Amino acid sequence: MVEDNEADVSLIREAIQATQLNVIVSVVNDGKQAIEFFDRADGHESLNRPTLVILDINLPKKQGSEVLKHMRTSRRSAQTFVIVVSTSDSQRDRDQMIRLGANGYFCKPSNYGDFMKLADLIKSALLQRSES
Repeated sequence: MVEDNEADVSLIREAIQATQLNVIVSVVNDGKQAIEFFDRADGHESLNRPTLVILDINLPKKQGSEVLKHMRTSRRSAQTFVIVVSTSDSQRDRDQMIRLGANGYFCKPSNYGDFMKLADLIKSALLQRSES
């Protein structure tokens, strides 16, 4: 998970728990840390590479679009499933992130119940990846 807002990290963790799937969650809080995470995975075969990345667009140090561009050139993480989770409902942002290789886009809603719908998207992505 690449997210700088602690409240959103907690909500996304709850959505992941709601999937009832056994997953390990790593969190980085800015775009620079995310790029370093993918570079470490590329440099060390013994390190796990992510199955799914939940990526915010508006991040400190490097924007989500830069992180996604970098991921798509990564040796080990280029094919990782990416769900963009953002407060932006702009069609321009959606189009840009899909063009850069995002597999899904979820606009952060203002109420809890709607936010937990993210669980279905996460579960579908993880189950799809485990079948391939």
